[in-house]
Amino acid sequence: MGDWFLQAGHGVRFEWGPAGAALLAKDTACLVVVDVLSFTTSVTVAVESGIRVFPYRWRDETAAVFADRVGARLAVGRSKATGTSPWSLSPAALQRAPFTPRLVLPSPNGSTIAAAAGDSPVVAGSLRNSTAVGRWLADRGYGTAERPAVVVAAGERWPDGSLRPALEDLLGAGAVIAALRRCGRDQLSPEAAMAAAAFHGVKDVGVAVADCASGRELIEWGYADDVAIATELDASEAVPVLTGGAFSVPE
Repeated sequence: MGDWFLQAGHGVRFEWGPAGAALLAKDTACLVVVDVLSFTTSVTVAVESGIRVFPYRWRDETAAVFADRVGARLAVGRSKATGTSPWSLSPAALQRAPFTPRLVLPSPNGSTIAAAAGDSPVVAGSLRNSTAVGRWLADRGYGTAERPAVVVAAGERWPDGSLRPALEDLLGAGAVIAALRRCGRDQLSPEAAMAAAAFHGVKDVGVAVADCASGRELIEWGYADDVAIATELDASEAVPVLTGGAFSVPE
């Protein structure tokens, strides 16, 4: 594919999904992954309490092997959480669960995007910490043509495995991009500018996410608390950065 797909020359760029992340990661100084319901929201909630979060691509038997290798607890699917294994991809469950210093959080989309960045820094962005992420990036010189920041909305999957662009991730990415712009990073690609415009165009993010396809799905399954936590705009100052294979808040 041609270099024009890299959105070259722009300091702040926006793309969708693991494939988009893998392509734009070739020309980025920092990658921001946004998976609002629920990977990056869960990461933010976990690191707020001091947990180091190890992303992992697969929720299968290899995840347990990986967790043993890094000496961490393994998060399970929402519906599989128990009293002895209370950690899951549910932000609400993570807020209730007892402290564990290390947690493996399987997520095919979010973890795959994080892995695409290679040696570039990776930040977990969400609606909960969008302003903090934008400030962190700008303070470290990211978001210029010389040191571009790529914001990747994870999206969801259709039954055939293809990418389903998800409103909640568009709004989360747009919130991070809007925060970067407020910090003086105005070299936005048209794609990034449209994501920011989508965020600014929504009067009530909580209402919009609760009524979109992904939000309605979680609410119907009984996880309305997860949607509520994910849409607490700028409730967190935590900026999870992937270091040594795990997300944590830099000291």
